[in-house]
Amino acid sequence: MKSSATEIARRLADNAETVCRRYLSKGHREGRYWLVGDARNTPGRSLYVRLAASPDGGAAGKWTDAATGDHGDLLDIIAIAGGHARLSETLEEARRFLSLPQPPRRRDEPGPRREPRTPSGTPEAARRLAAASQSVHGTLVADYLAGRSIGPLQAGDPLRFHPRCYYRPSRKDSPGTRRAWPAMIALVTDLSGAITGVHRTWLDPATIGKAPVACPRRAMGHLLGHGVRFGRAGSVMVAGEGIETILSLRTIMPDLPAIAGLSGAHLAAIRFPPDLRRLYIARDEDSTGAAAESMLTRRAVEAGIETLPLAPMLDDFNSDLHGLGADRLRSHLASQLRDEDAERHLLSG
Repeated sequence: MKSSATEIARRLADNAETVCRRYLSKGHREGRYWLVGDARNTPGRSLYVRLAASPDGGAAGKWTDAATGDHGDLLDIIAIAGGHARLSETLEEARRFLSLPQPPRRRDEPGPRREPRTPSGTPEAARRLAAASQSVHGTLVADYLAGRSIGPLQAGDPLRFHPRCYYRPSRKDSPGTRRAWPAMIALVTDLSGAITGVHRTWLDPATIGKAPVACPRRAMGHLLGHGVRFGRAGSVMVAGEGIETILSLRTIMPDLPAIAGLSGAHLAAIRFPPDLRRLYIARDEDSTGAAAESMLTRRAVEAGIETLPLAPMLDDFNSDLHGLGADRLRSHLASQLRDEDAERHLLSG
């Protein structure tokens, strides 16, 4: 495996948005760019990083500071963020970020600086796990979602893949339960786009389904008020509990911004974007879903936000999509949406 600076810079460019979320966390995405004040992660909009290659030949991972004229690639960003004096330090950090093996160290070369162990379950631990994961394209995650009839993911969707994600067995797990499985990593973010946590769904390569463990889904970090956000917040959005629920709705309504709260309690507590005027609440057909819908509706009404419920035909919207098909789900949703939202957001069959 190549590990030259050029190859590492290319790998960083392939994961440009995750690099920016880790090292330029005070910025935010706008279109195909990440905007921040400068390379030292100052809030602002002067520095812009290209997140994807453009038709005019602009390469992903390249950045320019409009205020100073400085420019470079993502290795430069990592060097500035870490205050590195040598390229070897920057490459070492980049390899760590990309989960690449470190090259053999010469006996006369000083050892790496040891970073303090990050307590498990913290936002920092969540950010490190996010940084160590990779694109879902061509991975088990894509196969798993396709097996649930969920359509192709969109550029910028907050889902990642980790090939060997640690699993801590619970008391309900049998002795000898594996402690590492492939996993779908969903990024939990606040209203500014900063990562506050992650949600893990462990997967079984043999079945292309959830791993055979007692708790195949777990979240960590700061979740209250936050969620897994799909699309840029707007005046009309949909909120639901599960990731598969939201992705099922986006298979039918790909342009409607959405947020997954990850549980009924957290769905009820999501924070509202300032421009939100109408919120569809995609409830699961159980008592927890009913309670979450009631609480969220009350909070939204108090904030001057119109709410409308979206009820599934079966137990949840992924069961509808997978079991009944996209056409039936589309027709079912059309009767529950405002006419203007149905015309704008429902994908034609």
